Amino acid sequence: MDQLILADLVTDLPNAVRLQRAVHTMRERFSCDAVGLLSLDTDSLRLVAASGLAHEALGRRFVVAQHPRFATILARREPTWFEPGSVLPDPYDGLLDDRKGSPLPVHDCLGMSLYLEGRLWGAVTLDALKTGTFDSAAQLELRRFGLILAAAIRITALEKENRNLRQLGTTVSGSMQIIDENEILGESEAISGLLHELDVVADSDLPVLLLGETGVGKELFARRVHRHSRRSAKPMVHINCAALPESLAESELFGHAKGAFSGATSDRAGRFETAQGGTLFLDEVGELSLSIQAKLLRTLQNGEIQRLGTDETIKTDVRIIAATNRHLKESTLAGDFRADLYHRLSVYPVHIPPLRERDQDILLLAGHFLEFNRARLGLRGVRLSYAAERALLSYGWPGNVRELEHVISRGALKMLSRGASRDQILTLGPELLDLDIAAPIAGQPDILVSRPHNESGFMIGAMTQEDDSLYDNEPFYGPGSSQLANPASPYGAQQKVVPLRQTLETAQRMAIQQALGACNYNWSQAARSLELDSSNLHKLAKKLGLK
Repeated sequence: MDQLILADLVTDLPNAVRLQRAVHTMRERFSCDAVGLLSLDTDSLRLVAASGLAHEALGRRFVVAQHPRFATILARREPTWFEPGSVLPDPYDGLLDDRKGSPLPVHDCLGMSLYLEGRLWGAVTLDALKTGTFDSAAQLELRRFGLILAAAIRITALEKENRNLRQLGTTVSGSMQIIDENEILGESEAISGLLHELDVVADSDLPVLLLGETGVGKELFARRVHRHSRRSAKPMVHINCAALPESLAESELFGHAKGAFSGATSDRAGRFETAQGGTLFLDEVGELSLSIQAKLLRTLQNGEIQRLGTDETIKTDVRIIAATNRHLKESTLAGDFRADLYHRLSVYPVHIPPLRERDQDILLLAGHFLEFNRARLGLRGVRLSYAAERALLSYGWPGNVRELEHVISRGALKMLSRGASRDQILTLGPELLDLDIAAPIAGQPDILVSRPHNESGFMIGAMTQEDDSLYDNEPFYGPGSSQLANPASPYGAQQKVVPLRQTLETAQRMAIQQALGACNYNWSQAARSLELDSSNLHKLAKKLGLK
């Protein structure tokens, strides 16, 4: 078995694949039920690769201080065995894939800290439901495997560093940390390609325009660009243009002198000065008034500002990252946004994909939010039922990642409000998620959604045969479709009749989103394909919450 890992060390493999294959090989070698490889990020552990654990576990951040087993493992260099009767809570309770949502019975648990070049990198954990699996021989074997595993991590980190050096031509710090410090979670092709693109453009110092629907997390992507730029040691200043009253916008952006207006009792620096040498993030830039747009354009052209109430000019050195959920090119044609400012801001436009285009990431993100709520609410554990997973995967997510976060938080609170005990492992069913699964659009075929696979081809969050049999008669449709009410189905029986108006609005929303996607978010083309007047399409989209 160890020959397989050694062979992978000299084979050109994607990062995630090499480590995933390593933990899968260890699971077979030690005849156990689950293996997890965790990277230490400041005070938390995050799963880098896992075999035998539910996919939602990959999105969780385990704060070491809250999990005494992890703290014990990290405190020692030698393998740590927890006897079956250990009173220390198991962080994987309810996360083993074939016992999802259930407390772990008495079982064997073995773990070991991992060091790279004398520095603590993380840990590897092994769980076996059969007691006596991890004897003294197994613990000696884990020491040897730990060295091989550390070599695999080291090579993976070096390959990542070499790619970054080739792409950016700059020194990359923290090469031993495979999991980035940012909170952008995702393994889908859409998000992986986007992060690669952002890392390349970050070093260029070009203005970046982030385009995406409400709730996709544009601020997180802006922060990633800043962190990976040459300005990362300087401040990143965030200003929400939608929340700026026009009367105060000039003062907020450019500052003011004492006495410039009633209430200006002292000189005050604006956001441009505060961000000097760093990055200024203009969120919802499409909401700025035309008069402020003109002053912003002048600043970007000349590289200098004037505080309100003074003629003195101040040179500025900031990188601009702007974001909007509007289609600014269409706004320029309608006269709502200056074309010259648009061209200044959109030197490098980046489209952030909506959550419905990242279906492989939905459960991973859900796991992240579940762990956050577990810690925030003081719960022993909180998990998703398989039916809840199906509901999440079949929903269209018009509110994107923000909506998913709210759905998970609301579900956990609902369960507590209905009398659930914080000392138990709580399992969220679909009825607690309160999702409206819309009916299929007329003429559109139903789409069966298969469970996603990771890069190694292993099924993510795969069901056992017993669990899967519960849903043999339960049709499972893709985003925007519905399940037919089936009295024999535990999920179908919980479906409620949706009001006709709501159904029509959902269908309209989906039709507009599909047209925009097909036309590369060109609103004029989308309007023609929908046989609507362009202005009517904008009004309808605003009414439906798409703008």
